[in-house]
Amino acid sequence: MILPCPKRPRLQLDPEAYQQLHQQVLRRDGWRCQQCGSRTNLQVHHIKPRTQAGDDVEENLITLCSECHRGLHTMVSKGS
Repeated sequence: MILPCPKRPRLQLDPEAYQQLHQQVLRRDGWRCQQCGSRTNLQVHHIKPRTQAGDDVEENLITLCSECHRGLHTMVSKGS
């Protein structure tokens, strides 16, 4: 009989540490949207969403402009 693995809690940083990580990701990505190259209205996106136990770690974050970020979430919500 195979027992299910217990769910591990996702790594969630306190607000100050998250803000530092946010700045680190923007610097890593050269202050550019990694999809279109824009330098305006930048946001940090969780590749694996928090709702799916996506951690607050550099490897799970990417810089996107607000337009690309919105478009990505629209595609995901439509199931594309």
